[in-house]
Formats: sequence, structure tokens, C-alpha cells
Amino acid sequence: MPDLWKLENEIYGSGVALLCGVDEAGRGPLAGPVCAAAVILPRGLEIPGLNDSKKLTEKKREALFDPICAAAIAYGIAFASVEEIEELNILGATMLAMNRAIVLLEPQPELALIDGNRNKGILIPSRCVVKGDASCADIAAASVLAKVSRDRLMLRLAEEYPQYHFEQHKGYGTAQHYEAIREYGPSPVHRPSFLRKMH
Repeated sequence: MPDLWKLENEIYGSGVALLCGVDEAGRGPLAGPVCAAAVILPRGLEIPGLNDSKKLTEKKREALFDPICAAAIAYGIAFASVEEIEELNILGATMLAMNRAIVLLEPQPELALIDGNRNKGILIPSRCVVKGDASCADIAAASVLAKVSRDRLMLRLAEEYPQYHFEQHKGYGTAQHYEAIREYGPSPVHRPSFLRKMH
């Protein structure tokens, strides 16, 4: 089990008073918005079961959502729409969602730790942490909030557009999803630029 606080403790030790972790969910799907979350956890807080959200089952992520929200000093969850993804491209829309999530934090952090290797466009001082969702407590918490929030939204969209079975694949490009698009055509919540590669 990696020490999820190692990096944050080093940064706090260097004189940063407050930092947040930021992660996104939904960069790859063919449908639905991209979601980002920003979280400031009390330093050193252990949340049992918290690690890389990709390794957690949907049920475990759901179970962690409320404890993370309750324990956090602050958290923000925000989306960028399909229209914004089309206008800005997925990377630009992801940064927009991340900035929206960070702005919701009160107090505001001095530094944002961004999961992955891209932070161009983040409006406060930030640094990238590759595989941060598996190595960094604040990012791991953000990854759970982003993923659960997006999944819940996709379940609502599944009720609106039942023929696509969003409740099963959450908008990702499964065989079943491609088949539904071929049969029914794209819905208003599909990302046109992501469908161009479809045969």
C-alpha cells in the first residue's frame, strides 16, 4: 500500500499552507460531459479503502463518496458540457471543468495537484502528479468524487435516452453502445467529434 500522504507531506513541509488534489472522469467516453473534482483533505487523514478509484468497484466508490465529502475541508465538483467539449476539445474542456471545481473551494488552496501530465490552463499555481490517483490522498479523493458524480449523471441520462444503455457503460465506447448509435443515430448528449472515427 503506497503512503498516500508522502508527496503532500513533503509539499506541506516545504511551506505550502494549503493544497488540493484535482482529477477528472469522463475524458474518453463518446457521450456525456466531463467531470472534475477538487478536494482539500485535512492533512494526514486516513479514509479506509481510499486508493486509486480505477481499482475500486462502483459500489466501493459510492460508499466512499459521502465520507470524503464529510471529512474534506472543502471540495468542489464541476462539469464541462458536450458543447464545451466540442468547442474547446476534450483537453480544454477538462481544464475548464477543473478550474470550475477549484473555484468552488473555500478556503482557496495555494497549490493544486493535478492528476496526469497536463496542467496548462489551470488558473492557480499547480503541478502534475502522474498516476496521482494511486499515490496521492487528495487526488485519490478527487478521483472518487469525479467518477461517482459523473456516473450518477449518466444514470439520469440513461432515463432520458434509454435506448443507449448509458447505465451500463456510462457513455464509453462498448460494442453495445456502438450498436445502439448505429441503430438510433447519436443523441444530443453524444460528442460529435468522438463519433467521427466510427465506421
